[in-house]
Amino acid sequence: MTGAKRAVEWLASVAPDPETCRREWERNPRGISLLPAGKAWDVLILPGRLGYATLDVLTRVLDRPGPVLVDFGDARTGFFVPPGTAAHWLGTGIRTAGPGTWIVVPYPGRSCGGIRWLVPPDGSGTLTDPALLELAMHEAAADLATDGGSW
Repeated sequence: MTGAKRAVEWLASVAPDPETCRREWERNPRGISLLPAGKAWDVLILPGRLGYATLDVLTRVLDRPGPVLVDFGDARTGFFVPPGTAAHWLGTGIRTAGPGTWIVVPYPGRSCGGIRWLVPPDGSGTLTDPALLELAMHEAAADLATDGGSW
């Protein structure tokens, strides 16, 4: 099974009807799906500038972070983290998506309108470690503050 096919299977596995989700993506691979967070992953949603800077820090220390989405003119960046992270996350300006929330997800490796993958899922279930993500966020925020910018 190819990486893209494994990624589709992994993402669709959380859908209420995985087969329908896969069929919809196969019919329209530029389409999107609304998937529930809190089953296989939660999502931490950072403001765009902070999200990009955080991803930059992460990619310096990791071979490959977990999946990362960006949406709406790069205004928000969503990092896929282990389930349960959203319930325990404390962070100013960081939104969370866990059980009871739904995420707009494009077909793996594709973009659709205002949402696209910065790091597409590879189907292995790799997620970003929340402790490492937090450290990367602190470093990124400090770098942005030093540069005179805000996140």
